[in-house]
Amino acid sequence: MAASVQARVLIVARDDELAGPLAEGLDRLGWRTVTARTPAAALACIADLQVEAAIVDLAAGDAVLDLAKQLKAACAPRRLPLLAIGDPDPTLATYGFDLTMAAPLHPSQAAMRLESLVRLAVAEEEFELRIETFAARSRSLTLPDPDISPLRILAIGEPAPQFLALSNALTRDGAEVVGAFTAYTAFDYLHERPFDAVVLWAGDNPQEALSIAAGLRRNTRLFHTPALLYMRQGSYITTAEAYHRGVSDVASPETPEDDTARRVIELARNHRRLSAVRNALDGARGSGLMDPATGLFTRDLFAAHLARIAQASRVRNRPLSVCVLRVAEKAALAEARAGGWMARAIPQIGSMVGRLVRVEDTAARLAPEVFALALPATPLHAAQAAGERIAAVIGCTAFEAGDGKPPFVVEFDIGAAEVSSPESVGRALEDAATRAQALKAS
Repeated sequence: MAASVQARVLIVARDDELAGPLAEGLDRLGWRTVTARTPAAALACIADLQVEAAIVDLAAGDAVLDLAKQLKAACAPRRLPLLAIGDPDPTLATYGFDLTMAAPLHPSQAAMRLESLVRLAVAEEEFELRIETFAARSRSLTLPDPDISPLRILAIGEPAPQFLALSNALTRDGAEVVGAFTAYTAFDYLHERPFDAVVLWAGDNPQEALSIAAGLRRNTRLFHTPALLYMRQGSYITTAEAYHRGVSDVASPETPEDDTARRVIELARNHRRLSAVRNALDGARGSGLMDPATGLFTRDLFAAHLARIAQASRVRNRPLSVCVLRVAEKAALAEARAGGWMARAIPQIGSMVGRLVRVEDTAARLAPEVFALALPATPLHAAQAAGERIAAVIGCTAFEAGDGKPPFVVEFDIGAAEVSSPESVGRALEDAATRAQALKAS
């Protein structure tokens, strides 16, 4: 199929009143759209295009309710997330909708929800593949029982009336809300217990809220915790800057508190589902098949699983990329290597790599100082960016050098390649390693 006829999002709407501005905004944000006016047209789009998710305007009529399951079935075995636009209704889940949001839907808000829904779909596909990989080696993986405890939300910021109103709305929705007035208190709470989402009050000092969001993204344990920024309209902070600093969603006090609370709840629920999959995958560490020092896939296990991912990517019509991260041989690291301190740091580095990858990604240790990533549903440029992001976070960590010597930091040579077919898996991994090696030589 030609790349020129691909679309990432299908919008089902009977007119352009809602679909027009939403499609234009999503296109600008990199989520290329195609719009269908009827259920028949929607099913034709699913059959012909590489659609990752669908947005359905419930105002299109009762026929779209039956359409949801038909769309999912038409995409199988690829999981298709479905987002409905309309009044929240718990019964919509029985029709196959994953999330319902009230109109009007801002394109940036839709893009964030689509990103999380697609990630969850790919993660669940990946978990199914890992079950097969481990079963082939007489090991089992199972999902833990669902966590039915109240969602835990950390609200950070001054107790302004609008912020307190949002906290009360979250409590009415059944969430357990903990307040923290300062960044210091907030990070104390975050290190003491897990939270499903964070709400940041920008108030008169939005930079402090953005600093907290950036701090979450620099911490390997808190990296994936979603954060909603509660920001006044007319603030000098732009939405684009907020997302760049690590915010997951942006809301305004001018929006009804109940609507914003629902957005926070959806962020928290999605994070809890992703965490459940991640915890299940982390259970593989005790299987006896993983690298004992880092808890990552071994070279042989990674090769077998990568072949399975490649086959599934072809069947599901999803891209697949690989990335190789090689510890750079900088002159400043020569002493750390000679003294054995680099070898002591590798288990921590490998563990950080494992925590920084997305739930759906597979991280492996190919050699003493070489790591590899398999990134499903990821094109080449995004794979390169993922490797650079991981390297940047690890580069902020100082490792012990012993004997009173100053600590050292680690840099990586990074190479990435896209897998064009199951038969080219080995060649793509070699290409990625060669690119990393080329950086090493330079």
